[in-house]
Amino acid sequence: MLVRQEALSSKMSIKDLPSSSPLPNANLVLVFGSVRRFSDGKLPTQLKERYPAAQIVGCTTSGEIGPHGVSDDSLQITAIAWDNTMQRVTYARANNMQTSAETAINLAKQLKSDSLRTILVFSDGLHINGSELLQGFQSVLGDIPIVGGMAGDNAEFSRTLQLLNDSIEEGLVVAIGLYGDKLITASGALGGWKPYGPPRKITRSEKNVVYEMDGKPALPLYRMYIGEQNAKALPGSGLRFPFAVIEEGKREVEKVRTLLAIDPEENSLTFAGNVEEGETVRLCQTTHDRLVEGAGGAARLVTANLDTSQPGLALCVSCVGRKLVMAEQIADEIQAVQQTLGSQTALTGFYSYGEFCPRPNTTDNVLHNQTMTIGYLSEAL
Repeated sequence: MLVRQEALSSKMSIKDLPSSSPLPNANLVLVFGSVRRFSDGKLPTQLKERYPAAQIVGCTTSGEIGPHGVSDDSLQITAIAWDNTMQRVTYARANNMQTSAETAINLAKQLKSDSLRTILVFSDGLHINGSELLQGFQSVLGDIPIVGGMAGDNAEFSRTLQLLNDSIEEGLVVAIGLYGDKLITASGALGGWKPYGPPRKITRSEKNVVYEMDGKPALPLYRMYIGEQNAKALPGSGLRFPFAVIEEGKREVEKVRTLLAIDPEENSLTFAGNVEEGETVRLCQTTHDRLVEGAGGAARLVTANLDTSQPGLALCVSCVGRKLVMAEQIADEIQAVQQTLGSQTALTGFYSYGEFCPRPNTTDNVLHNQTMTIGYLSEAL
Protein backbone atom coordinates (compact mmCIF):
# COMPACT_ATOMS: atom_id res chain seq x y z
CA MET A 1 0.00 0.00 0.00
CA LEU A 2 1.35 3.36 -1.05
CA VAL A 3 -0.18 6.68 0.04
CA ARG A 4 0.75 10.03 -1.46
CA GLN A 5 -0.87 13.37 -0.68
CA GLU A 6 -1.23 16.74 -2.34
CA ALA A 7 -2.82 19.88 -0.93
CA LEU A 8 -3.96 23.19 -2.36
CA SER A 9 -4.27 26.18 -0.07
CA SER A 10 -7.17 28.58 -0.46
CA LYS A 11 -5.10 30.71 -2.82
CA MET A 12 -3.84 27.87 -5.03
CA SER A 13 -5.26 26.09 -8.05
CA ILE A 14 -4.44 22.67 -9.45
CA LYS A 15 -2.24 24.40 -12.01
CA ASP A 16 0.05 25.35 -9.11
CA LEU A 17 0.83 21.67 -8.43
CA PRO A 18 3.77 19.90 -10.10
CA SER A 19 3.00 18.84 -13.65
CA SER A 20 3.00 15.13 -12.73
CA SER A 21 1.12 13.58 -9.84
CA PRO A 22 3.02 11.79 -7.04
CA LEU A 23 1.18 8.48 -7.61
CA PRO A 24 -0.16 8.27 -11.18
CA ASN A 25 -1.01 4.56 -10.84
CA ALA A 26 -3.26 5.11 -7.79
CA ASN A 27 -6.35 2.90 -7.48
CA LEU A 28 -8.29 5.25 -5.22
CA VAL A 29 -8.15 9.01 -4.69
CA LEU A 30 -9.99 10.72 -1.82
CA VAL A 31 -10.69 14.43 -2.27
CA PHE A 32 -12.06 16.84 0.34
CA GLY A 33 -12.66 20.56 -0.16
CA SER A 34 -15.00 23.51 0.14
CA VAL A 35 -18.21 24.06 -1.80
CA ARG A 36 -16.39 26.74 -3.79
CA ARG A 37 -13.75 24.22 -4.81
CA PHE A 38 -16.32 21.61 -5.79
CA SER A 39 -18.32 24.17 -7.76
CA ASP A 40 -15.49 24.35 -10.28
CA GLY A 41 -16.75 22.34 -13.25
CA LYS A 42 -13.20 21.64 -14.39
CA LEU A 43 -12.19 19.89 -11.16
CA PRO A 44 -13.16 16.29 -12.11
CA THR A 45 -11.28 16.48 -15.42
CA GLN A 46 -8.20 17.98 -13.77
CA LEU A 47 -8.14 15.25 -11.13
CA LYS A 48 -8.62 12.50 -13.72
CA GLU A 49 -5.69 13.82 -15.73
CA ARG A 50 -3.48 13.49 -12.63
CA TYR A 51 -4.83 10.07 -11.62
CA PRO A 52 -6.06 8.36 -14.82
CA ALA A 53 -6.34 4.83 -13.35
CA ALA A 54 -8.11 5.78 -10.12
CA GLN A 55 -11.63 5.88 -8.82
CA ILE A 56 -11.94 9.45 -7.51
CA VAL A 57 -14.30 10.04 -4.58
CA GLY A 58 -14.86 12.98 -2.27
CA CYS A 59 -17.21 15.51 -0.73
CA THR A 60 -17.49 19.06 0.49
CA THR A 61 -16.60 19.89 4.05
CA SER A 62 -16.80 22.30 6.94
CA GLY A 63 -13.01 22.18 7.10
CA GLU A 64 -10.40 19.90 5.57
CA ILE A 65 -8.06 17.62 7.53
CA GLY A 66 -4.61 16.95 6.11
CA PRO A 67 -1.01 16.22 7.05
CA HIS A 68 -0.50 19.77 8.28
CA GLY A 69 -3.65 20.12 10.36
CA VAL A 70 -6.93 21.81 9.46
CA SER A 71 -7.62 24.11 6.51
CA ASP A 72 -10.57 26.04 5.12
CA ASP A 73 -11.31 26.41 1.41
CA SER A 74 -8.41 24.11 0.59
CA LEU A 75 -8.33 20.93 -1.47
CA GLN A 76 -6.90 17.82 0.17
CA ILE A 77 -6.02 15.02 -2.25
CA THR A 78 -4.98 11.57 -0.99
CA ALA A 79 -3.94 8.92 -3.52
CA ILE A 80 -3.80 5.22 -2.60
CA ALA A 81 -2.26 2.36 -4.55
CA TRP A 82 -3.23 -1.04 -3.14
CA ASP A 83 -0.87 -4.00 -3.25
CA ASN A 84 -3.33 -6.81 -2.45
CA THR A 85 -6.68 -5.14 -1.77
CA MET A 86 -9.57 -5.08 -4.20
CA GLN A 87 -12.07 -2.22 -4.27
CA ARG A 88 -15.55 -1.66 -5.61
CA VAL A 89 -17.18 1.77 -5.81
CA THR A 90 -20.90 2.26 -6.05
CA TYR A 91 -23.33 5.12 -5.55
CA ALA A 92 -26.99 6.08 -5.36
CA ARG A 93 -29.07 9.25 -5.30
CA ALA A 94 -31.18 9.85 -2.19
CA ASN A 95 -32.73 13.29 -2.10
CA ASN A 96 -34.86 12.83 1.00
CA MET A 97 -34.39 11.34 4.44
CA GLN A 98 -37.27 8.89 4.10
CA THR A 99 -35.40 6.79 1.52
CA SER A 100 -32.07 6.62 3.37
CA ALA A 101 -32.41 3.01 4.55
CA GLU A 102 -33.63 1.79 1.16
CA THR A 103 -30.70 3.55 -0.52
CA ALA A 104 -28.21 1.80 1.76
CA ILE A 105 -29.82 -1.61 1.25
CA ASN A 106 -29.43 -1.29 -2.51
CA LEU A 107 -25.79 -0.25 -2.18
CA ALA A 108 -25.03 -3.00 0.33
CA LYS A 109 -26.39 -5.68 -1.99
CA GLN A 110 -23.97 -4.51 -4.68
CA LEU A 111 -21.00 -4.63 -2.29
CA LYS A 112 -21.78 -7.83 -0.40
CA SER A 113 -19.10 -10.53 -0.62
CA ASP A 114 -17.41 -13.04 1.66
CA SER A 115 -14.15 -11.15 1.17
CA LEU A 116 -15.59 -7.71 2.08
CA ARG A 117 -13.62 -6.25 5.01
CA THR A 118 -14.75 -2.63 5.38
CA ILE A 119 -16.75 0.11 3.65
CA LEU A 120 -16.02 3.83 3.27
CA VAL A 121 -19.20 5.90 2.93
CA PHE A 122 -19.51 9.57 1.97
CA SER A 123 -23.02 11.01 1.78
CA ASP A 124 -24.94 14.19 1.23
CA GLY A 125 -25.03 16.11 4.50
CA LEU A 126 -28.51 17.64 4.40
CA HIS A 127 -30.89 15.15 2.74
CA ILE A 128 -29.80 11.90 4.37
CA ASN A 129 -30.80 10.37 7.70
CA GLY A 130 -27.46 8.96 8.80
CA SER A 131 -28.97 6.58 11.35
CA GLU A 132 -31.32 5.05 8.78
CA LEU A 133 -28.49 4.83 6.25
CA LEU A 134 -26.30 2.75 8.55
CA GLN A 135 -29.20 0.58 9.64
CA GLY A 136 -29.84 -0.19 5.98
CA PHE A 137 -26.22 -1.22 5.41
CA GLN A 138 -26.17 -3.38 8.53
CA SER A 139 -29.41 -5.14 7.64
CA VAL A 140 -27.60 -6.63 4.62
CA LEU A 141 -23.95 -6.76 5.70
CA GLY A 142 -24.10 -7.45 9.42
CA ASP A 143 -21.02 -6.39 11.37
CA ILE A 144 -18.83 -5.18 8.47
CA PRO A 145 -17.24 -1.94 9.77
CA ILE A 146 -18.34 1.29 8.08
CA VAL A 147 -16.40 4.55 8.33
CA GLY A 148 -16.84 7.94 6.67
CA GLY A 149 -19.29 10.75 7.10
CA MET A 150 -21.85 13.26 5.88
CA ALA A 151 -20.63 16.16 3.76
CA GLY A 152 -20.54 19.70 5.13
CA ASP A 153 -20.69 23.23 3.79
CA ASN A 154 -18.87 25.27 6.44
CA ALA A 155 -21.93 25.39 8.76
CA GLU A 156 -24.07 27.15 6.14
CA PHE A 157 -26.59 24.25 6.03
CA SER A 158 -27.41 25.19 2.47
CA ARG A 159 -25.75 22.84 -0.04
CA THR A 160 -23.33 19.92 0.10
CA LEU A 161 -21.71 18.22 -2.88
CA GLN A 162 -20.27 14.79 -3.59
CA LEU A 163 -17.59 13.88 -6.13
CA LEU A 164 -17.50 10.61 -8.04
CA ASN A 165 -15.08 10.42 -10.97
CA ASP A 166 -16.35 12.83 -13.63
CA SER A 167 -19.44 14.00 -11.73
CA ILE A 168 -20.10 16.45 -8.87
CA GLU A 169 -23.67 16.39 -7.56
CA GLU A 170 -25.93 16.91 -4.58
CA GLY A 171 -27.85 14.10 -2.90
CA LEU A 172 -25.37 11.27 -3.52
CA VAL A 173 -24.31 8.43 -1.27
CA VAL A 174 -20.98 6.97 -2.42
CA ALA A 175 -19.81 3.66 -0.91
CA ILE A 176 -16.39 2.06 -1.39
CA GLY A 177 -16.09 -1.63 -0.56
CA LEU A 178 -12.60 -2.90 0.27
CA TYR A 179 -11.87 -6.63 -0.03
CA GLY A 180 -9.17 -9.14 0.85
CA ASP A 181 -7.35 -10.81 3.74
CA LYS A 182 -4.32 -8.54 3.45
CA LEU A 183 -6.33 -5.43 4.38
CA ILE A 184 -5.80 -4.20 7.94
CA THR A 185 -8.56 -2.07 9.46
CA ALA A 186 -9.29 -0.49 12.82
CA SER A 187 -11.45 2.33 14.12
CA GLY A 188 -11.90 4.66 17.06
CA ALA A 189 -14.54 7.17 18.13
CA LEU A 190 -14.73 9.45 21.17
CA GLY A 191 -16.32 12.81 21.83
CA GLY A 192 -15.45 14.74 24.96
CA TRP A 193 -18.86 16.34 25.60
CA LYS A 194 -20.36 16.63 29.08
CA PRO A 195 -24.14 16.65 29.71
CA TYR A 196 -25.70 19.44 31.77
CA GLY A 197 -29.18 20.39 32.87
CA PRO A 198 -32.01 18.02 33.81
CA PRO A 199 -32.70 14.83 31.83
CA ARG A 200 -35.65 15.05 29.44
CA LYS A 201 -37.70 12.17 28.09
CA ILE A 202 -38.49 12.21 24.38
CA THR A 203 -42.26 11.87 24.38
CA ARG A 204 -42.93 12.50 20.69
CA SER A 205 -40.55 12.03 17.76
CA GLU A 206 -40.48 10.63 14.25
CA LYS A 207 -37.04 9.23 13.48
CA ASN A 208 -34.75 12.28 13.54
CA VAL A 209 -37.44 14.91 14.22
CA VAL A 210 -38.25 15.65 17.87
CA TYR A 211 -41.60 17.28 18.60
CA GLU A 212 -41.98 16.94 22.37
CA MET A 213 -39.85 16.45 25.46
CA ASP A 214 -41.57 15.63 28.76
CA GLY A 215 -44.84 16.31 26.98
CA LYS A 216 -43.80 19.89 26.10
CA PRO A 217 -43.04 21.38 22.66
CA ALA A 218 -39.37 20.71 21.94
CA LEU A 219 -38.24 23.95 20.28
CA PRO A 220 -39.33 26.41 23.03
CA LEU A 221 -37.74 24.17 25.67
CA TYR A 222 -34.49 23.97 23.71
CA ARG A 223 -34.48 27.76 23.17
CA MET A 224 -34.89 28.32 26.90
CA TYR A 225 -31.87 26.18 27.78
CA ILE A 226 -29.44 27.66 25.28
CA GLY A 227 -30.37 31.28 26.08
CA GLU A 228 -31.89 34.12 24.09
CA GLN A 229 -28.73 35.14 22.23
CA ASN A 230 -27.97 31.61 21.03
CA ALA A 231 -31.63 31.00 20.22
CA LYS A 232 -31.60 33.90 17.75
CA ALA A 233 -28.76 32.24 15.84
CA LEU A 234 -30.45 28.84 15.38
CA PRO A 235 -29.94 26.41 13.74
CA GLY A 236 -26.23 27.20 13.40
CA SER A 237 -25.76 27.90 17.12
CA GLY A 238 -27.22 24.47 17.87
CA LEU A 239 -23.87 22.95 16.87
CA ARG A 240 -22.57 24.14 20.25
CA PHE A 241 -25.45 22.54 22.16
CA PRO A 242 -26.01 18.97 20.97
CA PHE A 243 -28.12 16.34 22.68
CA ALA A 244 -26.55 13.54 24.69
CA VAL A 245 -28.60 10.36 24.60
CA ILE A 246 -28.29 8.71 28.02
CA GLU A 247 -28.83 4.98 28.26
CA GLU A 248 -31.44 4.05 30.86
CA GLY A 249 -29.92 3.37 34.26
CA LYS A 250 -26.54 4.83 33.27
CA ARG A 251 -24.88 8.23 33.45
CA GLU A 252 -22.55 7.81 30.49
CA VAL A 253 -23.26 9.37 27.12
CA GLU A 254 -24.38 6.65 24.69
CA LYS A 255 -24.37 8.89 21.61
CA VAL A 256 -24.53 12.56 20.68
CA ARG A 257 -26.96 14.14 18.26
CA THR A 258 -26.33 17.37 16.32
CA LEU A 259 -29.12 19.81 15.50
CA LEU A 260 -29.57 20.35 11.75
CA ALA A 261 -32.78 22.38 11.49
CA ILE A 262 -35.71 23.88 13.39
CA ASP A 263 -39.37 24.29 12.44
CA PRO A 264 -41.02 27.15 14.38
CA GLU A 265 -44.48 26.21 13.07
CA GLU A 266 -44.18 22.63 14.34
CA ASN A 267 -41.98 23.63 17.31
CA SER A 268 -39.72 20.75 16.27
CA LEU A 269 -36.00 20.00 16.18
CA THR A 270 -34.41 18.02 13.34
CA PHE A 271 -31.20 16.15 14.15
CA ALA A 272 -28.56 14.48 11.99
CA GLY A 273 -29.63 11.07 13.33
CA ASN A 274 -32.59 9.41 14.97
CA VAL A 275 -33.75 10.36 18.46
CA GLU A 276 -36.27 7.72 19.50
CA GLU A 277 -39.39 8.15 21.58
CA GLY A 278 -38.68 7.02 25.13
CA GLU A 279 -34.99 7.92 25.02
CA THR A 280 -33.58 10.21 27.70
CA VAL A 281 -31.56 13.22 26.56
CA ARG A 282 -29.60 16.06 28.10
CA LEU A 283 -27.97 19.09 26.55
CA CYS A 284 -24.20 18.97 26.19
CA GLN A 285 -21.36 21.40 26.59
CA THR A 286 -17.62 21.02 26.44
CA THR A 287 -14.21 22.65 26.67
CA HIS A 288 -11.22 22.73 24.39
CA ASP A 289 -9.25 20.33 26.58
CA ARG A 290 -12.08 17.78 26.73
CA LEU A 291 -12.37 17.72 22.94
CA VAL A 292 -8.62 17.30 22.45
CA GLU A 293 -8.58 14.48 24.97
CA GLY A 294 -11.50 12.86 23.12
CA ALA A 295 -9.60 13.00 19.83
CA GLY A 296 -6.51 11.49 21.40
CA GLY A 297 -8.66 8.81 23.00
CA ALA A 298 -10.13 7.89 19.62
CA ALA A 299 -6.60 7.41 18.28
CA ARG A 300 -5.67 5.24 21.25
CA LEU A 301 -8.63 3.01 20.49
CA VAL A 302 -7.14 2.50 17.02
CA THR A 303 -3.72 1.57 18.34
CA ALA A 304 -4.93 -0.60 21.23
CA ASN A 305 -4.77 -3.90 19.32
CA LEU A 306 -2.83 -2.84 16.26
CA ASP A 307 0.74 -2.42 15.11
CA THR A 308 0.82 1.01 13.48
CA SER A 309 4.59 1.02 12.90
CA GLN A 310 4.08 0.29 9.20
CA PRO A 311 2.65 2.77 6.66
CA GLY A 312 -1.08 3.36 6.90
CA LEU A 313 -3.84 5.90 6.34
CA ALA A 314 -6.18 7.37 8.94
CA LEU A 315 -9.47 8.75 7.65
CA CYS A 316 -10.43 11.30 10.29
CA VAL A 317 -14.01 12.58 10.24
CA SER A 318 -14.82 15.04 13.00
CA CYS A 319 -17.83 17.27 13.60
CA VAL A 320 -18.23 20.89 12.59
CA GLY A 321 -19.54 21.55 16.11
CA ARG A 322 -16.13 20.65 17.54
CA LYS A 323 -14.51 23.02 15.07
CA LEU A 324 -16.76 25.89 16.14
CA VAL A 325 -15.97 25.32 19.81
CA MET A 326 -12.19 25.08 19.37
CA ALA A 327 -12.02 27.83 16.71
CA GLU A 328 -8.38 28.86 16.09
CA GLN A 329 -7.13 25.96 18.21
CA ILE A 330 -8.86 23.27 16.14
CA ALA A 331 -5.53 21.89 14.92
CA ASP A 332 -4.86 20.67 18.46
CA GLU A 333 -7.18 17.69 18.07
CA ILE A 334 -5.54 16.66 14.80
CA GLN A 335 -2.13 16.97 16.43
CA ALA A 336 -3.32 14.70 19.25
CA VAL A 337 -4.35 12.07 16.68
CA GLN A 338 -1.09 12.32 14.74
CA GLN A 339 1.06 12.06 17.87
CA THR A 340 -0.70 8.84 18.84
CA LEU A 341 -0.75 7.21 15.39
CA GLY A 342 2.78 8.28 14.47
CA SER A 343 4.32 9.94 11.44
CA GLN A 344 4.14 6.74 9.37
CA THR A 345 0.34 7.10 9.33
CA ALA A 346 -0.94 9.60 6.77
CA LEU A 347 -3.96 11.68 7.84
CA THR A 348 -6.83 12.86 5.70
CA GLY A 349 -10.46 13.69 6.32
CA PHE A 350 -12.91 16.48 6.99
CA TYR A 351 -15.30 18.24 9.35
CA SER A 352 -18.76 16.88 8.78
CA TYR A 353 -22.48 16.95 9.58
CA GLY A 354 -22.32 13.38 10.90
CA GLU A 355 -19.66 10.71 11.38
CA PHE A 356 -19.92 6.99 10.50
CA CYS A 357 -17.95 4.58 12.68
CA PRO A 358 -18.48 1.54 14.91
CA ARG A 359 -19.05 2.29 18.57
CA PRO A 360 -15.87 1.71 20.63
CA ASN A 361 -15.06 -1.96 21.18
CA THR A 362 -18.11 -3.14 19.20
CA THR A 363 -19.09 -4.04 15.64
CA ASP A 364 -22.18 -1.81 15.88
CA ASN A 365 -21.96 0.88 13.19
CA VAL A 366 -23.66 4.07 14.34
CA LEU A 367 -24.02 7.67 13.32
CA HIS A 368 -21.93 9.83 15.63
CA ASN A 369 -22.25 13.57 16.08
CA GLN A 370 -19.79 15.93 17.75
CA THR A 371 -17.27 13.08 17.76
CA MET A 372 -13.79 12.46 16.39
CA THR A 373 -13.95 9.23 14.39
CA ILE A 374 -10.98 7.48 12.82
CA GLY A 375 -10.97 4.73 10.22
CA TYR A 376 -7.49 3.21 9.88
CA LEU A 377 -6.38 1.36 6.74
CA SER A 378 -3.18 -0.55 6.01
CA GLU A 379 -2.06 -3.75 4.32
CA ALA A 380 -0.15 -6.72 5.72
CA LEU A 381 3.39 -6.92 4.41
